[in-house]
Amino acid sequence: MKPSRLVALALVVGGAAWIGSGVLGRDAAKTAHADATRSPAALPRFKVAVLPAKVEMHRRRVVLSGRTEADKRVMAVARVSGVVLELRVRRGSVVKAGDVIAVLSDEAREAQVMQARARLEQRKAEATARLRLIESGNYPAINKPQLQAELRSAEAGLAQAEAEQKKGEITAPISGVVNEVPVEIGQALQVMMAGANVAEIIALDPMLAVVEVAERQLSGVAVGGPAEVKLVTGERVEGRVRFVSKRASQGTRTYRVDVEVANKDGRIPDGVTAEVDLLLAPVPAARVPRSALTFSSQGRLGVRHVAEDGRVAFAPVAIVEDVMPELWLSGLPDGARVIVEGQDFVKEGEAVEVTPAAAQG
Repeated sequence: MKPSRLVALALVVGGAAWIGSGVLGRDAAKTAHADATRSPAALPRFKVAVLPAKVEMHRRRVVLSGRTEADKRVMAVARVSGVVLELRVRRGSVVKAGDVIAVLSDEAREAQVMQARARLEQRKAEATARLRLIESGNYPAINKPQLQAELRSAEAGLAQAEAEQKKGEITAPISGVVNEVPVEIGQALQVMMAGANVAEIIALDPMLAVVEVAERQLSGVAVGGPAEVKLVTGERVEGRVRFVSKRASQGTRTYRVDVEVANKDGRIPDGVTAEVDLLLAPVPAARVPRSALTFSSQGRLGVRHVAEDGRVAFAPVAIVEDVMPELWLSGLPDGARVIVEGQDFVKEGEAVEVTPAAAQG
């Protein structure tokens, strides 16, 4: 074939290819334009699994470590000097308020009572005789108030002597258990300003469980609120909050909370380790799986849920309580369809296909 014919054939083939490329390009552009203008509803949607969130009043729990503490701890003291003649208690003795626990030597207190009694009898006799003289006109009536004053003074002297004599008997100031007896029979007690300790008595009923609460949790603790106390022995008992301190500890910035527990049989000792489960004031919250938590594009902690129009929405939340494997969260609208599967693959405003997830346990 001649070269001129080859050139002509090449020109014809090139022209045909150029014309064909224009037609095919227009068809591809039309197809792309049709795909772009297709309705979003016609596009396939991402499928997510959701769980309904029910908002309810939830009591938060705070578990704190503390100790038991006797409700009352009092020392029975001698208020007068003397030698211990009788000691009627020992460690572990159960006493009631007013029981005599020790007797001291008399130290002339009985003699003082006898002297005061004799003086009173004398004043009574003198007053009787002189009142008769006053009535008969043989004694000045102006002396009658003086006679009555002397009689009252003698009565007061006897009462004082008897009270001093009773101080020789040391009585229990409260009902409880004797914890310490620092004296022995025959020991001489010298009473100074504060008195001499004879026995330490602790009241075991009720027993207190004492814990320290952080300031951020203080608002949920109220007097009368329920609590559960777990002793180091494994025993669990119910109690009530009796006292919430209004002043923080200087070192820890925590607040003392006393939980009162019934202890009629005295089985709970003083000073043992206890774990206190406090039920705080109820707050509105919803329970969701831990895996539902995610972050928004702005970095806020929350959950994604499907709105009524079928599009993804984001709700910022706060953690009320962590009860593995779930969380109690505040900030969710009641009945929200929380995305529990696929929440990290969708974004706010995106239309999704919803399928129900397995119910929470």
